[in-house]
Amino acid sequence: MKSKKLRSSGQPFPQLKYCTRCCMPETTEGIEFDDMGICKSCQSSEQKIHIDWVKREKELRKILMYYKKRSGSNYDCIVPISGGKDSTFQLHVICKIYGMKPLAVTFSHNWYSPVGKQNLDNALEKFNVDHIMFTPNRALVNKLARKSLMMIGDSCWHCHAGVGAFPLQVAMKFKIPLMVWGESIAESSGRATHYEPGHRYDREYFIKVSAKVYPEQMVGNGITKKDVFPFKFPTSSEIKNVGVTGIHLGDYIFWDDERQTEFVRREYGWKEDTIEGTYKRYKSAECIMPGVHDYTKYLKRGYGRATDHASQDVRAGLLTREEAFKLVKKIDPKKPKILKYYLKITGLSEKEFYDVMRKHRVGKAKHLSLP
Repeated sequence: MKSKKLRSSGQPFPQLKYCTRCCMPETTEGIEFDDMGICKSCQSSEQKIHIDWVKREKELRKILMYYKKRSGSNYDCIVPISGGKDSTFQLHVICKIYGMKPLAVTFSHNWYSPVGKQNLDNALEKFNVDHIMFTPNRALVNKLARKSLMMIGDSCWHCHAGVGAFPLQVAMKFKIPLMVWGESIAESSGRATHYEPGHRYDREYFIKVSAKVYPEQMVGNGITKKDVFPFKFPTSSEIKNVGVTGIHLGDYIFWDDERQTEFVRREYGWKEDTIEGTYKRYKSAECIMPGVHDYTKYLKRGYGRATDHASQDVRAGLLTREEAFKLVKKIDPKKPKILKYYLKITGLSEKEFYDVMRKHRVGKAKHLSLP
């Protein structure tokens, strides 16, 4: 009876175990199911209904006011921004709700979309914040994009590492101890819940969560120690001297991607865009490369961003699980058009690309019928 129920749900790979509530498969990194077969993301979604968000907001206010008082004439905090809908909402919360003076910091992946550039410029104007941006040179990005595929089975190591390292470097230079991020890792990563937070923010947070390897490990194949310097993290003692701490707003306020997107679009003119690999138009709108990023995940694990988004919609009651699986099977396997550009800048052939990705499959993903 159980196997028949699984087949009728329309899951993409019948040999895999999926969350009994959403569409997340057992090949998801760090996923755990409870006794009822429910994943941590679904557990976290359920917890959000029972959390006392008024109490948590008071905790947030206490933290922010503490750093605002001790900042003197300096900046109250750093808000790392990309111009995406999350960072635009972060600026709204920090500037408009709590009246703080942040320093906005951007690590540019050098793959900005036209809409992304427009959204970033618009946010800086609407919130009147000071801003620092670092952009690695294009030739280096191309080399790192190639090495990234070999090392972590993903095109975007330089972005994962840079987003973590550069704001910390700025915090050291300006001696700004508080860093304010957006979405909580408990929201949809499957690796934590609101009751069991898992990864706390520290200097290596983005190495653990996304970059996976240190800058020193990227040296070679035309990449030098000087090249990876912008991606290096300050030492633990340097961070301790400044007293750097990081928080995620999603741990203190009810996080809702759909409502927040509607809000920043309506109030601040934030713009969506067509994004490969999903049916939603807001996640990673600032970048031209999410199609490759999410396609590599599909090739490694048998699911992509459409699965992530469909699962969120199931939890929110916007889709049934069966409707979500239909979307997943249609979108996740689709080869992105931007792959052609990625192959051009990295010098890889399409065959080499797929050969590398097959080597990154582990566990049950090795036996899936994938390209």
